[in-house]
Amino acid sequence: MFIFQTQAHLNLSGKNQEENEMKRDESGQTELRNTPRKKSRKNCFLRGCVCCVFLFISLVLITGACLSMIPAAPADYTTKTKTGGPIEAKYLAMGEYAVRSTTADAEEPVKKLTIAYPEKLETDSRKWPVVVQVNGTGILPEKYPSVFNHLASWGFIVIGNDDPGTWSGESAEKTLDWLLHENELEGSVFFQKVDTSGIGIVGHSQGGVGTFNAVTVQPHAGLYRAVVALSPTNEELAEALKIPYDISKVKVPVLMTAGTRTDFEVKMVIPPESMKKMYARLNVPKAMMRRKECDHGQMLYSADGYVTAWFMWLLQDDQEAAKAFVGESPELMSNPLYQDQKSDLGRWGTPDEVETEKIRGIGK
Repeated sequence: MFIFQTQAHLNLSGKNQEENEMKRDESGQTELRNTPRKKSRKNCFLRGCVCCVFLFISLVLITGACLSMIPAAPADYTTKTKTGGPIEAKYLAMGEYAVRSTTADAEEPVKKLTIAYPEKLETDSRKWPVVVQVNGTGILPEKYPSVFNHLASWGFIVIGNDDPGTWSGESAEKTLDWLLHENELEGSVFFQKVDTSGIGIVGHSQGGVGTFNAVTVQPHAGLYRAVVALSPTNEELAEALKIPYDISKVKVPVLMTAGTRTDFEVKMVIPPESMKKMYARLNVPKAMMRRKECDHGQMLYSADGYVTAWFMWLLQDDQEAAKAFVGESPELMSNPLYQDQKSDLGRWGTPDEVETEKIRGIGK
């Protein structure tokens, strides 16, 4: 409306100037000059373009602001996500512990720390295992607090940071270092509460790259006892994006998951053949699966029943959780909600035959 009103006004104001549009040149030919009317039309067109650009930018900003308010993991995913077996269902549900959350300021690239932990930690003298969360691109903890809280309800100290670009593992390293410092700091709520022999790490998408780098090239790599990679960027794509990692250097048991829906997931981030190659390059206890009917974003939380079971087994020696992965009939291998399941965990023995400490200590 603004554009047309302006055009009408300019047309009226230029009407009386048409008599002065023509000028005879020396050859006697009529020459059309760059008249005020033509200038007005040009100005009107430019104003219209600026207006359209302004509206477009405003729409993008408003849409971005709205999307930033949408959680990456639904608050109720633990009750709404389908499960395909009793073990998956048990560990997808909330655990026994009430949860408390806190934050702490930190230097770059960590920026801010988010920590969820069992409320009982504040009064109990026991030490608690740890899970470090590594963000996917731009997905900060404020976008998936339900995932933090779910793991914390099962007895873990869950810690993450505000680094939007986590591929190098540096921010995961500094995050863990902060918690280890708090474990030695008298007066801290975490003083002497960290089980340093029970540390795991999980990352989604670019965070999967950061997870693999954290356990291979960072100073505290040797402290980790369990890894989960959720739809990690495949090695070839990571190399092309200049966020490389070498999965063959991993010395920690790995659970790797991915989705099956949308080209972005199955043709770009982690195609089935790329995932199989990555799995083959791991020389540690390992399992992989693809969740049916789930896209890249949904893999942040859709396999959380088995993610929790993995950590419960390897970090808390929960033998019921172990039956999801090892034994005569591991539940994961026959779960109808998954496909392309692979596991070499059977060669390490059944839960009754092999101590958890042996499994998680392979390669150390």
